[in-house]
Amino acid sequence: MIDRITSGSEPLDVILGGGLPQDAIIVLAGAPGSGKTILGQQWVFANATPERPALYLTTVSEPLEKVLRYGETMSFFDQSAVGRSVYYEDLGAALRDQGLRGVLDRLRDLIRELQPMMVVIDSFRALHPYADRSSGFRRFLHDLAGMLSAVPVTSLWVGEYDEDDIARDPEFAVADAIITLSSVQVGQRSARALQVHKLRGGGFLAGKHAYRLSAAGLDVFPRLADAPDASSYELGDQRVPSGVKAVDEMLEDGFWPGASTVVAGPTGVGKTLMGLHFVFRALELGERAVIATLQEDRYQLERTVARFGWTLDAENLTVLYGSPVDLYVDEWVYELLATIKDTGASRVLVDSLGDLQVAAPDEARFREYLYSLLQRSSRGGTSVMLTYEVPELFGVTRLSEVAASHMADNVLLLQYAQIGRSMTRTLTVLKTRASHHDPAVREFLITPEGIGLLADGTSGPVEP
Repeated sequence: MIDRITSGSEPLDVILGGGLPQDAIIVLAGAPGSGKTILGQQWVFANATPERPALYLTTVSEPLEKVLRYGETMSFFDQSAVGRSVYYEDLGAALRDQGLRGVLDRLRDLIRELQPMMVVIDSFRALHPYADRSSGFRRFLHDLAGMLSAVPVTSLWVGEYDEDDIARDPEFAVADAIITLSSVQVGQRSARALQVHKLRGGGFLAGKHAYRLSAAGLDVFPRLADAPDASSYELGDQRVPSGVKAVDEMLEDGFWPGASTVVAGPTGVGKTLMGLHFVFRALELGERAVIATLQEDRYQLERTVARFGWTLDAENLTVLYGSPVDLYVDEWVYELLATIKDTGASRVLVDSLGDLQVAAPDEARFREYLYSLLQRSSRGGTSVMLTYEVPELFGVTRLSEVAASHMADNVLLLQYAQIGRSMTRTLTVLKTRASHHDPAVREFLITPEGIGLLADGTSGPVEP
């Protein structure tokens, strides 16, 4: 088995199956501004020691002074390590004066002098024009790979490559690992994506993984796509009340623990309010709950809950707000799962599914996010309620495949109905998994106490 060294990012190590391969040649490719130099420096500072230092070499793409100036702004950059365990050098002069042979000679001298465990060449792509012909670069590549393979050193070749270059340029054939940083278009905005194309001697997580650039370096979010898990797990048999007694009666005294429930309906019909009943009932029972909202910020939501005598400052309640304008769904789901784990929440309200769907790169990825979230929540005994907006105000005849998919254990439909010259709201339980339910269409009102179902058409009393 090939030994691994950390990439400087624990989530990236997960993607790489334990880290970067040791004593290997790795190509890190991407467009300018994608974070290649940041990741290269993040890697060396995470691993270098005075006994086994790192060597960071710049060529003619970017001045060494600029690399250092921007590197010093990163939290991982340790000024005391420079010249002691991390060594920087500019190969530009050797390259201009002596060409590729000068690069080989200088690198050989540095390896003999410093005996580094890591060597970064940034930019490797910039070396191409200094070959007298195509065979000249291949000869240089052969000599360089031979030199690096003869000593225990891991090398990272950083360059501005695109997809066509990966198939054409010879360094990719020599490389033991290939990682690309790119941008993908999501609607009207772009998102950053990391992908491992090749990793000799080990497995890795395939696909594109979201990442952000921050003062800490690359914040990577491994692609959420849990495989089905057929192993058994224990869930209690005590029903989970919805927070509205009359609804519980329609559901055989509530939901099963760990179940997922979609509350679908048009705008303003009461979907969020149904979710708030669900959450605040948990607090009344001494449980912990999470509201993950993409619809309203905390101030707006506080104004809503206050109308019904609740408060977001309640003990055991955590509120997560994410703007759908700049939302990385992977990041959002990881944050939500971490919050559930840290707080021990038994119930979660996600408001709303539609915003998550818009932020997802495509429909297939959205399904993977949703399946992973619901499967992990169910196995942890956490009940999840998700709101979903439908376009029809009256007479909803179908739900989108997402809202009524096999992933939801329960589906509640809220809609408007016109009675004479008046408009009213109705609730129908469309689906409950492993349970019976009352399929009647029940009229309900929104009162100062919240949702109240009418006991008998439009004439009976309101049931809380």
